[in-house]
Amino acid sequence: MHFDGMADAYGAARPPYPAELWRDVIATGRVGPGRRALDLGAGSGQATGELLAHGMDVVAVEPGDNLARLLEQRHPRATVVRSRAEDLLPGDGSFDLAVAATSIHWMDLEVVLPIVRGALKTDGRFLVWRNVFGDADAEITPFRREVYRIVERRGTRREGGGEDAETTARSIVESGLFSVDRLRRYRWSIELTSQRVRSLFATFSEWSAAEADDAASAAEALGGSVTEHYTSWLIEASPLPPAR
Repeated sequence: MHFDGMADAYGAARPPYPAELWRDVIATGRVGPGRRALDLGAGSGQATGELLAHGMDVVAVEPGDNLARLLEQRHPRATVVRSRAEDLLPGDGSFDLAVAATSIHWMDLEVVLPIVRGALKTDGRFLVWRNVFGDADAEITPFRREVYRIVERRGTRREGGGEDAETTARSIVESGLFSVDRLRRYRWSIELTSQRVRSLFATFSEWSAAEADDAASAAEALGGSVTEHYTSWLIEASPLPPAR
């Protein structure tokens, strides 16, 4: 619900997913006109909009009222369902694709994975992906050092979702409902103005408004625009036949 309280800002501040990721999503062969997609934790509709643009019929599942209204305004062709993924009714096996874009870390997989399996066709795909702020293999920028200092000043670690692709993939496999066919990673960078830094960091669930202001001030002191490195990952999973 943190994100629902800043629906418009969240939709404007979060960077898009990299083009390479979308090329791999399309390459699954499950995206196209006449096919059906289930977008779990749809948020402001980044994934919903892209899937609609490729001619899909999209059911966008979003528990936040403000974000759901934003989805309806931005993507009137989507069917918006105000619900947690955990509360969806069992599916009828009619979906070609189910996606969880920067959302699965908030879900109870023991509950959600059987729901997704029931919603998919036998040859459907479940795609899980997310953007991760920072790249451990990239050179540490002056701005990133300032970010570390801000985090260190907290003294305690705030709650937040995990960002580990391997852990997510293992949980999907251990459900006994899916095989993981591929796990891909992407590295990319983005230029952020100090104002964009403030807007973006304010959407991070573990950051306070004062910390977002501190990050923006750091960017301003470094010239008003900074380069930040990102990583993204994509898991492609296929439903397994029912156990006999």
